[in-house]
Amino acid sequence: MSVVQEFLKANEAYAANFQKGDLPMPPARHVAVLTCMDARLHPSRFLGLQEGDAHVIRNAGGRASEDAIRSLVISEQLLGTNTIVVIHHTDCGMLTFSNSDLRAKIKQDLHANADSIDFLPFGNLEQSVRDDVATLKASPLIPDNIEISGFIYDVESGKLIPVS
Repeated sequence: MSVVQEFLKANEAYAANFQKGDLPMPPARHVAVLTCMDARLHPSRFLGLQEGDAHVIRNAGGRASEDAIRSLVISEQLLGTNTIVVIHHTDCGMLTFSNSDLRAKIKQDLHANADSIDFLPFGNLEQSVRDDVATLKASPLIPDNIEISGFIYDVESGKLIPVS
């Protein structure tokens, strides 16, 4: 059975008992979480979130990229969020390469040019959180009254560590 077939089978069981179709579109806790796409992170579990509580925006590294900001603007302007939580994590793959490394790999493996893409890798985990919080706070698209906090999730302990 393929992964997609497994997903469809799991969804069939999920949908058979689904009772949350009446949740409102705006997140109940008025929060948006920006975090990494790493499969070891399950933000709803380590933050105690239920369906309908928060917007969870995920990308490689949990970076405050242009597309993440696009999603955050929609979240706060149209759906009433007033808090943004940025969460990066230990043992992140984004610490393991540079733009030039990945661009060279793409050129070699795919025979394509990715020179115009900033993959947003970083060399210092705490600083990457600080940088993304600062990017969001400096953005003219994020109002000053939006609370923005940064954290590191420890993949070994499951603990959330504040970054100031």
